[in-house]
Amino acid sequence: MFQTYVEVEEAMNKLVDEEFINAAFLTHLRNGRYTMRQIQYFALQYSYYSRHFPRVLGAAISAMAPLDTWWVPLADNLWDEAGRGAPGKSHEQLYKTFLLSVYPDVELDGNGMPREPMSSAVSDAIQTFIDFFRSATPLEAMAAVGLGSEMFAGTVMGAIADGLKHPAYQERPLNLLFWEVHADEHEPHHYQLCKDILVQFTEPKDLDTMYSVGAQIAKSEARMYARLHDEMLSLS
Repeated sequence: MFQTYVEVEEAMNKLVDEEFINAAFLTHLRNGRYTMRQIQYFALQYSYYSRHFPRVLGAAISAMAPLDTWWVPLADNLWDEAGRGAPGKSHEQLYKTFLLSVYPDVELDGNGMPREPMSSAVSDAIQTFIDFFRSATPLEAMAAVGLGSEMFAGTVMGAIADGLKHPAYQERPLNLLFWEVHADEHEPHHYQLCKDILVQFTEPKDLDTMYSVGAQIAKSEARMYARLHDEMLSLS
């Protein structure tokens, strides 16, 4: 059993190292082992994940306690997704600058949606997240967002940005602002807002619940990257 919240964070960091940082996708990326066609496939599929993430936050808000200290942190996160109301600054539009720099001739419809269908690797990860909130307690929901996503999202997105700087991917300039902004600013702030709530729960049973939920959700996202990695390799 965990005795402190710090122990929960340490366990989550170990899981992230194993499931994300040292797993196949990021290892191949930072070693420059993907082709540009494979990078384009990833960029296109991740556009779906990014586009659907506001739905995840909305589902999480529905599971929160009816107290502003609980739902406002997630509403703030959702407002960031909307570019805090500034025209053209939503994360959907920010991501598009990356997608077009990687894949300038990608086919998009009138709403900016790719014509290539979403991989089940992505849709399964999104649906797992959303379905979890249907029966989650407020604490479980906050742990799912905080520990299961926001705690390590900046680390993973920063690692993706660094990996994309490999010379193998520099046949054209890549716009990495989407990844860098999340790594340096947005995700650490979002996690802190969740953590401010989570640290109030100090009983070992609550700490165990937080880790169990965080690990479950994090592993679901890790499976998305692993499956996309396999699909990318099948393109070669």
